[in-house]
Amino acid sequence: MDSEFIILTLAAGIGLSFLFVDPPNKIHPVSWFGKVVSYFTPKLKDNNPKREKLNGIIFSLTLAIGISLASYYFSSIIYKLFGIFTLIIFSILVLKFTIAILTLERHVQAIICKLEEKNLDGARKNLSLIVGRQTDTLDREHILSATIESIGENMVDGIGSVLFYYSLFGPPGAIAFRIINTLDSMIGYRDSYHKHMGWMAAKLDTISNYLPARICALLLIISSKMVGGDWKNSMMIMRKDHKNTPSVNGGYPMSALAGALKVRLEKVGYYELGINIEPLSIEKCKNALTMVKLSVLLFFIMISMPMVVFLCYIGWWDFLYGF
Repeated sequence: MDSEFIILTLAAGIGLSFLFVDPPNKIHPVSWFGKVVSYFTPKLKDNNPKREKLNGIIFSLTLAIGISLASYYFSSIIYKLFGIFTLIIFSILVLKFTIAILTLERHVQAIICKLEEKNLDGARKNLSLIVGRQTDTLDREHILSATIESIGENMVDGIGSVLFYYSLFGPPGAIAFRIINTLDSMIGYRDSYHKHMGWMAAKLDTISNYLPARICALLLIISSKMVGGDWKNSMMIMRKDHKNTPSVNGGYPMSALAGALKVRLEKVGYYELGINIEPLSIEKCKNALTMVKLSVLLFFIMISMPMVVFLCYIGWWDFLYGF
């Protein structure tokens, strides 16, 4: 496998993600995986917190490593049996199913549509599909804030980290990250029920997002400059406010967006990001989406392509795949 193969499949997978939304959950592999996690979650519980934590560690590592290795060997098998064209199709589909650019846009547009209709209940309901917080009592300003925060978080969780690990390990890397991220979103909570079983899932997600979150924040600053946003304020707010969120990673892209848009983002009782220079608006949400989509292209050009070429130069792909 050479650099041209990885770059080609990256470009094609990103292109498909810009053009087509994800298929329905009943035929989406990530949804299938979610059902597996839901089935086993009650079985991880134990009266002894240490045993429960061990159960969670074994469960998370087994799924992440096992499914990734299976995809690695599957790649080799389909190449040997059916040739490079089939492997290219498989790799493109892996990337398409593990990133959701247009799907994020559709969710955001659904929220914006209800706000334009002044239907706050509808906006709250649509927002609940992309955030973990309670949305039932949020006013218009906090709906807009949560939407922009979600756009920033999804730049990392839903796009940037997937591209990073695909660029580093090929299709198994993207699959491994999506498994880790899905585990974190389902059991990686700090409440009493999930605290012990989800400890490993949360740790894996934090570690795997560490570099991509910082890369994505920098790319958002660059994209803000390109679209006429306040890139200097974006950098200042990112430096100042990235530590305000409970997540060591989420604060970076969210604060970069807050600064670029010159708005204040707030999750009531948890954190505030940015300075209220300009009011939150639907236009700010649209601008945030534009910056994220531009940042995806910048990630491909400035991060993925150099990574893939360098790894090819040092013989990484030959070592990893041997074909």
